Amino acid sequence: MSKRSKLLSRMKNNPNNWVIEDLMFVAAHFGFKFRQPGTSHVTFYNGTFRLTIPSHKRIKPIYVKMFVAMIEELLLEKSYD
Repeated sequence: MSKRSKLLSRMKNNPNNWVIEDLMFVAAHFGFKFRQPGTSHVTFYNGTFRLTIPSHKRIKPIYVKMFVAMIEELLLEKSYD
């Protein structure tokens, strides 16, 4: 299991106290691109999925849960291909 996969697992088990850099690190591993065009939000995207998250010091747990769900949905889609 890679470091990024372990980090995703830790996010799933405890969605508290994460920073935007952690999400960017994991997103890059799973093929997501991200952009922050001079705003206080970061948008993660690939061909199918898109999620915009406020980039405060600590990310609210609901956004971390949505991020993890998006990654898991992508992995589910890839397993059916």
